[in-house]
Amino acid sequence: MEKNPCDQMKHGEEEKHLTTKLGGLKTMPFVISTETFEKVASFGLHANMILYLINEYHMSNAKGANVLFLWSAISNFMPILGAFLSDSFLGRFRVIALGTFVSLLGMSLLWLTAALPQATPPQCNGLATESCASPKAAQLALLFSSLALMSIGAGGIRPCALAFGADQLYNPSNPENKRVLQSFFNWYYASVGLSLMVSITVIVYIQDAAGWVIGFGVPAGLMFLSTVMFLLGSPLYIKLMPDKSLFTSFAQVMVAAWQNKHLALPPMESDPGIWYYHKGSKLIAPTQKLR
Repeated sequence: MEKNPCDQMKHGEEEKHLTTKLGGLKTMPFVISTETFEKVASFGLHANMILYLINEYHMSNAKGANVLFLWSAISNFMPILGAFLSDSFLGRFRVIALGTFVSLLGMSLLWLTAALPQATPPQCNGLATESCASPKAAQLALLFSSLALMSIGAGGIRPCALAFGADQLYNPSNPENKRVLQSFFNWYYASVGLSLMVSITVIVYIQDAAGWVIGFGVPAGLMFLSTVMFLLGSPLYIKLMPDKSLFTSFAQVMVAAWQNKHLALPPMESDPGIWYYHKGSKLIAPTQKLR
């Protein structure tokens, strides 16, 4: 008797987890520490950035707020692109690895803006704002490049980190798999909350007490640790191959629907076998709930 394709897929998935030595709880220190260091580093830069732009680049409150608004907007948009690249082309491991490296490069450039006197305008003479020199184009280019790189890096890390951690623990042959995943989600979000608390207290205090050079150097160092920890766990990870993205499938459905809009729908009692579906798919006919 021929086996159901769905059963074959499930059996293959179980066999993979039974025979492999990859993944599991041993990968959690690498996954969670990577996310913890990244969160402390990235969010620790946001709180005092407006002061850095005003005091060191002599920007007005409005201009500095606009810069931070654009930075935040780009950082929140880039995860869409990162998720698309992860699902369709590169896979989660490569996207996270590239994201941590690009974020490290961006934080290093931001640290250079504070460490190199030539990277910022000279200090103002007195209290009059008219005496403050405006930043040069090259100085702004270095600053904006660092912010852009951090946004790109965040776009690779944020949409993939949680799913990548779940990949390491997903084991359908384990009856406790659901509980293990729930425990992972609890620890993951607990580490994120702790990271945010540390970033807006400890990192901000370091910036206020020790200056911008050390205040930006500490997040760059934490981002370096995040990158190293993630790569150290590489031999232990389950690295799933990329599949077709939901965005691609959605676009294909929209194009096909537009091209076939003049065709009549088959009758409600028609054979489900007339519909197109992927081999092994549990959905062999469109839902009737939206008709």
